[in-house]
Amino acid sequence: MDKARVAILVSGRGSNMAALIYAGRATDCPYQVFLVSGDKPKAPALVVAEAEGIAVERLDQSVLKQGYWQALEDSLRASKIDLVALAGFMRIIPADFVGRWAGRIVNIHPSLLPRYPGLHTHQVAIDNGDAKSGATVHLVTAEVDSGEILGQVEVAILPGDTAATLEERVLIAEHQLYPRVLAQYASRPLDAGWIEEQVDALARQFDEVGRKTSHGSPGWAVGSEKSAKLFAILADRHHGEDAVGLLVKASGPDEMSGLIEAQPDIYYWPKYYGASGWLGLKLNRRDVDWEQVRDWLERSWRAAAPPRLTRLQDIADSF
Repeated sequence: MDKARVAILVSGRGSNMAALIYAGRATDCPYQVFLVSGDKPKAPALVVAEAEGIAVERLDQSVLKQGYWQALEDSLRASKIDLVALAGFMRIIPADFVGRWAGRIVNIHPSLLPRYPGLHTHQVAIDNGDAKSGATVHLVTAEVDSGEILGQVEVAILPGDTAATLEERVLIAEHQLYPRVLAQYASRPLDAGWIEEQVDALARQFDEVGRKTSHGSPGWAVGSEKSAKLFAILADRHHGEDAVGLLVKASGPDEMSGLIEAQPDIYYWPKYYGASGWLGLKLNRRDVDWEQVRDWLERSWRAAAPPRLTRLQDIADSF
């Protein structure tokens, strides 16, 4: 199994860290924890991680100060990390760092976001007379506790609950929720359905695009309904191939052969389609450059679009 390489950032004892580590050891889990770090070199969580055989990077934010974030980035890159999971990491991450890791940092928060971002969530929920609290796993963005919600679990607030007693039960729920949601998120880049959604969103940015099948495979066509021409096809492991591939129009066999030879991890010659000038892009990878995918879709769209559409596009591009 192609497992996502996960790093966990901690500041304290790391109970959610431990839950993620142990869940990641299951043979069918789509992620594995390869690195644990944080901002406090003496955090108890780091001792646990080392005992479990996980690589640990002991960084001290108070000593490194502004150089801390670069040191952390260097450590993540050196370990070839795909996803970063925050588990009680008590630092606000700079916007430029988040930008470089956009879509690859997840966090767990002890409330049902968007309710009660920030601190002291248990007491706030009790003071407001809420019947339920809970936990949320979300993507990290530059705005604190505001990224896409990936999963939630509710926890009842009992009569007489204090912030401490509620926290105990929410923490149990967190330990169930976080590994499950992280596993689901780690599987996304390899899932044909999710890949199709991304391609569809990109393809529909161009004029007069509609859906059209090709030998049972989902495709995208440009032009009026009667004369629409295919410019992209999603080939989900066609004819024994390993790729969930996006087929687009290349300029010819020379370009196709050159790309495939130079970057075989990205490009391939699709069976039965390659002879007709279709180039395959492997999309069931964790390192897909979606801007590159969009560029190929636009190029293929231009090759298939009627002149009335490309003329307008050429005029727009000239400004």
